[in-house]
Amino acid sequence: MNHNVKFPLGRLVATPAARRALEEAGQPPLVFLVRHVAGDWGEVGRGDWKANDQALRYGERLQSAYTTARGVKFWVVTEADRSRTTLLLPGEHRP
Repeated sequence: MNHNVKFPLGRLVATPAARRALEEAGQPPLVFLVRHVAGDWGEVGRGDWKANDQALRYGERLQSAYTTARGVKFWVVTEADRSRTTLLLPGEHRP
């Protein structure tokens, strides 16, 4: 059992633009999902980091931010009920 897993991801979903960005960078989504599920929120500010830590404790929505090797920023969002985790680019609506 992996002790770094802090919450379930639920169903994994990615927008076409997020999939394309990861493919073009040659990076599988798993690289970022492992960080997200371990509580490494990536490139969020200090306030957002603390908000995510609290959201983890209280069962609220979690959002991480990462940048691909090609410089494309994207988000990983896990719903409050942990039913779904979505990879998307900023400005995109979650499917």
